Amino acid sequence: MDRKMANRKLIRLSQLKNKLATENLEEIDWVTFGVIVKKVTPQSANNGRTFSIWRLNDLRDLSECVSLFLFGEVHKEHWKTDQGTV
Repeated sequence: MDRKMANRKLIRLSQLKNKLATENLEEIDWVTFGVIVKKVTPQSANNGRTFSIWRLNDLRDLSECVSLFLFGEVHKEHWKTDQGTV
């Protein structure tokens, strides 16, 4: 993990909104971790393709969640991932 995190900045999901407002994250090599705290049943987009929505949290502030939309191959590969997975 130390090798993978070398020269990267950890930004907690609960800090993401504030960091987006105060820092230019496009110029930083950053990483975040989240737990799937809620999954919405897969839905169909207007174009007929299926997608999933996950709500992620870092378990520090349960009121701050990030919604992650999964489309295409990512949806096909991961839609069955269990709630509670990191």
